[in-house]
Amino acid sequence: MKCFVTGATGFIGSRLVEKLLVEGHEINCLIRSPEKFVAFQGKHVHPIYGDLDNSTALLQGCKDCDVVYHLAVYAKPWSKDPNLPYRINVQGTINILEASLKSGVKKFIFTSTAAVFGPSSEDQCIDEQVIQNGPYFNDYESTKALAEKSALEFITRGLLVIILNPTRVFGPGPISESNSITKIIKLYQKGKWRINPGDGKKIGNYVYIDDVIEGHLLAAEKGTSGERYILGGENLTFNQLFQTLSQITGNKRLLLHIPVWLMIMLAKIMELQVQVSGRPPLITPQWVKKYLHNWKLSSEKAINQLGYKITPFNDGVMKTVTWLNNKK
Repeated sequence: MKCFVTGATGFIGSRLVEKLLVEGHEINCLIRSPEKFVAFQGKHVHPIYGDLDNSTALLQGCKDCDVVYHLAVYAKPWSKDPNLPYRINVQGTINILEASLKSGVKKFIFTSTAAVFGPSSEDQCIDEQVIQNGPYFNDYESTKALAEKSALEFITRGLLVIILNPTRVFGPGPISESNSITKIIKLYQKGKWRINPGDGKKIGNYVYIDDVIEGHLLAAEKGTSGERYILGGENLTFNQLFQTLSQITGNKRLLLHIPVWLMIMLAKIMELQVQVSGRPPLITPQWVKKYLHNWKLSSEKAINQLGYKITPFNDGVMKTVTWLNNKK
C-alpha cells in the first residue's frame, strides 16, 4: 500500500511512519526541510518537500496513493500571527483534501482532536454523538472543528473521509506540544514538576501512543467514511495521574494545588511579557480555562467497530518511563 503522511515529523506522525515502514508500506512524507527528514531511513520512505500551502507538493505526495494520513497541525498555544492556526489547520486541510480528490486517493484519514466534543460533566462520558454547543476554549479546538466540517463536505464530492479524535496522547516520541504529558512525566521524575491544577479532581482521558497508531491503521482498514472515532485511553483525575507517576517512578513529590484563577493570572502575565521579551508564552489563559472542566471520554465506538484496544495507563507510563531512562 502507498501512503502520504503530512505532519510526518510530529509526535504521532513520526511514530505512524515508523509503523508503516515496519509493515512494508511505501510512504511519501510531507517535509518542510531536509534536516527534518534525517530521522527516517529506508528505501520505502520518500520526502516531499513543501507545506500545506504548496499545491504542487501536495499533488506530488498524493500521486498513486491509496491512503492519505493528514496529521499536520498548528497546536501551539500562541502564535505571533493570529491567522496562522486557521491557515494551517483549516485552509491547509482543505488544500490536502483537494489534492487527494484530484489524485484519486482511496481513503483520507484526518487526525483531529477529542477536544472538539467539548468538556463533560463529572458523571457524563462523552462519545461521538455529542454535539458541542458551547464556545471553544482556544484557536486549536475551533480550527480543528472547522477542519472536520470541511473534510466531511468532501464526501459529497466522492472522497472517503474518516476522522480520528485522539485524547491526551503520551509515550515515546518527540516531546512537543502534542506530547506534553510525556514532558510532565519526565519533569516529575526529575523532581522539576510541582503543580497539580486546581483541586486535582478534574478528569482527563489519557491514551498511550501505540494505541493511537494502531487506531490509525485500523481506521484505514475498517473505518467507515463519514464517521468519527475517539481514540482514547483511561479517564483519570489529576490526583490519580500523579499517584500513578509516584508509584511507577518511586518518587513521591510534594505537589502544589494551584488555583485555576491563579494559573490564569500567571498566563496573562506571560502573554503581556511577549511584547517585552518576544518569547512565546508557555500557556495562555484560554488553555488554562480547560482545567476548570472534566474531559471524560469513551472509545467504545472504536473498540466495537475497529477492534481498537486500550493499553492500561499504568502499563503505558511504565513503558514511557523505561524509554525516558534509556534515553539518558
